[in-house]
Order: sequence, then C-alpha cells, then structure tokens
Amino acid sequence: MVDNKYAVAYSEVLEILKHIPIEDYNKIPKTKIELFKTNANNEYTFNYDPSKTLEEQNVSNITKGIIILLFRDYWATEMQRNKIIAKQNHDRMKLEEKKKEKYNPDNIFSNHYKSLSIDNTENNQELSLIETNNMKWYKKILKLIKDFFRK
Repeated sequence: MVDNKYAVAYSEVLEILKHIPIEDYNKIPKTKIELFKTNANNEYTFNYDPSKTLEEQNVSNITKGIIILLFRDYWATEMQRNKIIAKQNHDRMKLEEKKKEKYNPDNIFSNHYKSLSIDNTENNQELSLIETNNMKWYKKILKLIKDFFRK
C-alpha cells in the first residue's frame, strides 16, 4: 500500500486533471493515470477551483511536484522543458553543496581534532602545575640508595 501522503496527493492530482483540456489529458500515458487511480485515497475529497492558481489551492507539495513533472514530461515545449531541467539541476547542485558543507569529512574530523587539541592543551596546563621528576633511571636508583643509607 502507498503511503497516505501519496494517496492523498494522487487524489488531488486526479481532481486537477479533470479540469485540464482533453488534449493535454490524452498526452499522459494511460499507465500513469491508472497508477494514480489505483493508489489514490478514495475517501479523501478535494475540490479544485479552476478560478484560482495552483499556489492558491490547498494542495500538498507532493501534488505540486507531480503536476510539475507532468507538465515537464508531457505538456511543456522543448524550451520550457530545458529551462525546467536546468532549474532542477541547479537546485540539486545547491542542495549537494549544502550537504557537502554540513557533512564534509574534513570539517568533521578537523573540528574533532581541534577539540581534542584544546582538551590536550588544557590537560597539559593542569599537568604543568604538578611537579614532575625527569631523572634518568640510574639516577633514581642511586638516589634511593643514598636515601636508604641516610636513615
């Protein structure tokens, strides 16, 4: 079964298609129309007002997307189709750039290492307050022996 959002969108698309010229309706393949009909939510009612634009109608974004795809694939002239495809490619590239900026592995790891280095410098500052003994091992043994005989 199709997700309810798509079932509602298919119902809205079918209602909108009732108001287009028959020549345009016939350009859509019958298989696509059948797909819309079989997967539509028959309990959902949508009233399309032809005097209003699609933007003024209360339709879902999925419905708008389906109508745009129908226009691009079946009703648009070659020049309109090329403009739509160019716009879609441009929008897709912008989205990919945003994803790259957000999820760039170099940025993720560099930020992680920066935070680690900040933590390490803070730890080193704390450690520098503690007295350290950097004697060689044989000097330590010699000191232990001297301390033993002093007592």
